[in-house]
Amino acid sequence: MDNFMAEIKYEIVEKLGLLAETPKGWNKELNFVKWNDYDPKYDIREWSPDGTKMGKGVTLTKEEIIALKDILNKLEL
Repeated sequence: MDNFMAEIKYEIVEKLGLLAETPKGWNKELNFVKWNDYDPKYDIREWSPDGTKMGKGVTLTKEEIIALKDILNKLEL
């Protein structure tokens, strides 16, 4: 059995916003990202300063980002 990781292809279709800069200099961002050959999704994750490396993150469909927006709008911050 071969042990290898398939290459993950991605394209940042649109940078939507910077959420934070981490102490190690990476940026936590909300972007619209196309992963492999799938339709783009909303994506929250950390990116290295040069944008070539990424941390673990979460991807959300349009319906999920709308639900998240509704939840955030109800929060008393």
